[in-house]
Amino acid sequence: MHPYRTHNCGELRHAHVGQEVRVTGWIHRVRDHGGIIFIDLRDHYGITQIVINPEKNIYQDLHHWRIESVVTFTGNVVNRNEDTYNDKLPTGEIEIVAEELVMQSVSDVLPFPVADEMACPEATRLRYRFLELRRENLHRNIELRTSVIADIRRRMTDLGFLEIQTPILTSSSPEGARDFLVPSRLHPGTFYALPQAPQQFKQLLMVAGFDRYFQIAPCFRDEDSRADRSPGEFYQLDLEMSFATQDDVFHAVETVIGGVFRAFSTAAVDETPFQRIAYNDAISRFGCDKPDLRNPLRLIDVTEVFRDSEFNAFAAVVKKGGIVKAIAVKGIVDQSRKFFDDMITFTQSVGGKGLAYIGWKDGRERSPIAKFLTPDALAELRCAGSIDDGDVMFFICDKGKKVCEIGAAVIKELADRLELREANAFRFCWIVDYPMYETEGNSGRIQFSHNPFSMPQGELEALNTLDPLDILAFQYDLVCNGVELSSGAIRNHRPDIMYRAFEIAGYGAEEVDRRFGGLINAFKLGAPPHGGIAPGLDRIIMLLANARNIREIIAFPMNQTAQDLMMGAPSPVTDRQLRELHVQLKLPAKHRKKQSAEQSD
Repeated sequence: MHPYRTHNCGELRHAHVGQEVRVTGWIHRVRDHGGIIFIDLRDHYGITQIVINPEKNIYQDLHHWRIESVVTFTGNVVNRNEDTYNDKLPTGEIEIVAEELVMQSVSDVLPFPVADEMACPEATRLRYRFLELRRENLHRNIELRTSVIADIRRRMTDLGFLEIQTPILTSSSPEGARDFLVPSRLHPGTFYALPQAPQQFKQLLMVAGFDRYFQIAPCFRDEDSRADRSPGEFYQLDLEMSFATQDDVFHAVETVIGGVFRAFSTAAVDETPFQRIAYNDAISRFGCDKPDLRNPLRLIDVTEVFRDSEFNAFAAVVKKGGIVKAIAVKGIVDQSRKFFDDMITFTQSVGGKGLAYIGWKDGRERSPIAKFLTPDALAELRCAGSIDDGDVMFFICDKGKKVCEIGAAVIKELADRLELREANAFRFCWIVDYPMYETEGNSGRIQFSHNPFSMPQGELEALNTLDPLDILAFQYDLVCNGVELSSGAIRNHRPDIMYRAFEIAGYGAEEVDRRFGGLINAFKLGAPPHGGIAPGLDRIIMLLANARNIREIIAFPMNQTAQDLMMGAPSPVTDRQLRELHVQLKLPAKHRKKQSAEQSD
């Protein structure tokens, strides 16, 4: 017999009754029923109930045991009494009557319980992350992550993509977020950078003639933590395709991502092709480029209704170039006065001056602003919002961009408070036709709005003949339930178009060569048209697991201040290590004081 187990703790069934078996696992729970001890033994696969009778010699060893100790039991499989079946466990019809035990590892007192997922300070959970990973929900999330990644690999391979690894030690990027830098020992005074993304390498693979590339790519960015991104590092499904149109990229991604969501969720998933929404349309209707299509609320432009109205609070803003957006909500006219007051307070908290509203009940308008509007204006509002009796229309007025930002927050808040979102569904859309350029703040300088390496729609002719602010790019985002899963683009593979695109943004040819010489020199030696995208794996798994925070689907995450409390990273290094790297520290004053205090302690 195997020294540790003949079966795992999730394997035994009625068919095994009468067999002598051996199982090993962690003591999950212990119950004393009148002298007979019942132990729930847990391993990766499940839980099996162990019965220890008082007459057994091993009974005397019980005082040595603690929860989460690792024990091997040998015994016979028997049926449970019918009234003690546990329908919640796959092994719930049987139990093992223990004859022998071997204590493999004794646990100290736990910093927090494993069997009961009670609240515990995050710092404690991260310091003992290996222990928290024993908890069922987190353990299953990591299993889900493994299965999703394996499924993605299979789907990508089936579509003819080659998995190719790109360098982790590379050069510092002049664009994007802050790099993580690695000092070079062999080349004093120089640094490698951890890749923010494999962007240039995957494009170079296209130039090298590899038609379809993908990678489960680690990416490193020195940026602050967010609920949907771990500080320091994250993983993405990085892919690139040669001789591909935007439609080709969409088809590949929809096949893989749509298939993954259908395979790992019982929720409704959109059929392909996914809905496409132009960027300007998304901003106008949803206030943002990450719309949650489960939310039925939309922004409606009603600026002209108020332009010449007697409601001066809006008319005066409109005459100065502002706009008015409305939100029509069905059947809420009888909500309490507190509800409407709270919505006004919320709107002010996100930068709005207030939130006007009109309700319709019994064929009449209920609102202090209705008296400032003509019957024709009120009829126009009803038509614009498809208003029925019992509905309410909210109004926001300000400068165009600000109205959209406030409106996006308001429609989300209304959906939260009124529970309007479609339940148990994943709703996807592509945001397309991003503007190539935008103006910078007060200076009015033309700058790239998103990815400077995207192909402009209309190519060189558009760059030479159109107003830069009217030029659209072949850029696209994939959004699911209000979460941006990925950004991508058809790349600008022609040096002449690239030089002109950067020229419009104020970069001369010499600066382009200096900053992006490796890529542009490769393009001068025959580059295929190509495009790609990089869906974020962490966010995909977060959605599938219905997790509230990215740390719930990562095995060993950092905390919000980019510290690994379990391993003690980041940590000081020795003077010898610094000398080998030709690095001298120059700490800020507050850090010098802290280090001095720690050394004196």
